[in-house]
Amino acid sequence: MMLDRLTTEQRNPASDQIDSMNSLEIVQLMNAEDAKIAAAVEQEAHTIAAAIDLIAAAFLQGGRLVYMGAGTSGRLGVLDASECPPTFNSPPELVVGLIAGGKQALTNAIEGAEDRAEFAVADLDELDFRKEDVLVGIATSGRTPYVIAGLKYAREKGAQTIALTCNQENQLAAVAHLTICPVVGPEVVTGSTRLKAGTATKMVLNMLTTGAMVRIGKTYGNLMVDLRATNKKLVERSLRILMAFTKLPREEAESVLEACKGELKTAIVHVKRGVSTETACELLKVANGHLRQVLEHTEDTV
Repeated sequence: MMLDRLTTEQRNPASDQIDSMNSLEIVQLMNAEDAKIAAAVEQEAHTIAAAIDLIAAAFLQGGRLVYMGAGTSGRLGVLDASECPPTFNSPPELVVGLIAGGKQALTNAIEGAEDRAEFAVADLDELDFRKEDVLVGIATSGRTPYVIAGLKYAREKGAQTIALTCNQENQLAAVAHLTICPVVGPEVVTGSTRLKAGTATKMVLNMLTTGAMVRIGKTYGNLMVDLRATNKKLVERSLRILMAFTKLPREEAESVLEACKGELKTAIVHVKRGVSTETACELLKVANGHLRQVLEHTEDTV
């Protein structure tokens, strides 16, 4: 595939004189270009929703979500994966980010890593990738050998595969079950896909993990009730949510949260249902972690 046929490699006429602009003009230009991103993502809404359904189903069947990309795409995948445990109290191995060149590539460019198809197979084998998992291959250009090889290998394993690219003409669609393709147009700096394409990628990844986590019961409404209180900010957030749900005074809420080992959903069920912490855990287990189901079906017993 010739690079000059890729949307992300074309020159943007709006920025062809960017080096003659002052700082305010550059900001206004970039902001105007960024305003196009949400509309491009909206065009892919149905495909993103279908991807969320695949991922949520995999989670419920014991599978994992694995992101795979190179450069900015790989870094964004690793970033999204790393934010899931503190946000949703998910085990670190549930959402995994792989980047061509390994951990060193997170902060340094590893020359040629994205062109090494064998790296993809080795990285997936190291994870013991299996058919229950879902692979999301992220490649803005739609032509990264590392990502294409990973998607092919995942399909051979019998796993569901999702491609994420920003170029309509791409090589990923042929090897993925679903292809998410927000076309954001040429970048302000030609070929610098960390800009609009990177923002679109981040938006889609946010939707995939947030949507799937919501579907498996990690929130109650828009509250992060399954968060893991691992620092002062998260402890404070847990306390505020518990106090709002239960009307408990702060000191009592602190005691309840401590008795429930920092597990917010358990604490809420313990108070709202008037059951022991052990029973609260069992009720949540029966409901597959869905707090709303436990609270709204008060006749349930264990």
